[in-house]
Amino acid sequence: MNKIAFFAIMALTVSCLSATAQNKKSMKKVLFVVTSHDKLGNTGEKTGLWTEELAAPYYELLDKGVAIDIATPQGGQPPIDPKSEDPTAATEDTKRFDADTQLLAKLKNTKKLADVKESDYDAVFYPGGHGPLWDLATDTNSSALIEAFYTNKKPVAFVCHSPAVLKNVKVNGEFLVKGKKITGFSNTEEAAVGLTDVVPFLLENALQANGATYSKVADWQPYAVEDGLLITGQNPASSKLVAQKLLTQLNSKK
Repeated sequence: MNKIAFFAIMALTVSCLSATAQNKKSMKKVLFVVTSHDKLGNTGEKTGLWTEELAAPYYELLDKGVAIDIATPQGGQPPIDPKSEDPTAATEDTKRFDADTQLLAKLKNTKKLADVKESDYDAVFYPGGHGPLWDLATDTNSSALIEAFYTNKKPVAFVCHSPAVLKNVKVNGEFLVKGKKITGFSNTEEAAVGLTDVVPFLLENALQANGATYSKVADWQPYAVEDGLLITGQNPASSKLVAQKLLTQLNSKK
């Protein structure tokens, strides 16, 4: 091999390595935060994560090249609401979820919420299910994490019941949701599933009590609201819409 060929190969190798490193650096990374709570009040029934609310946003982001980590308050396998696994609740995304051995393995080994750092991610997303009403709504690690993302000008996104985790989040001494346009699981939707008297608080009421400008559409229809860095969706059908708004914000940041 002559010297010219050798140096040409070396230059190409360095260029490829540099391009790979640059791609990794430019790849957006989102943290999903999921409930660890599995008891539906005093009903004796199980609750937890609502599958569609993780699966739809997960694949919407993953298929666009976004890297995703998952964390829970306790670490390890989060509980999944058995009602969300019923065939009547199935979507193309939940069917993909059920067959996705890589994602299922990731769920078994979620990071512990206390160990994750905002600085490692470009945004945070909270799937719903009723579980967050009991654990993440009062989790100080969660509140501090959301505050860190928001004050560092990174998007924070929530869907269905997960806006409940904003209940105690403050920025500069004021509730983060104060004066913000927001949505989330409505009182009429909670009544429709017969859990008005089971949940620890009604999400719609709690958001309004903290000064949010709450809005909604008809029950079970897709609806998402964007107010600056804060993105919220009303119900499971809004999951993909929230992810699309989050992706738009991620792509707008260099």
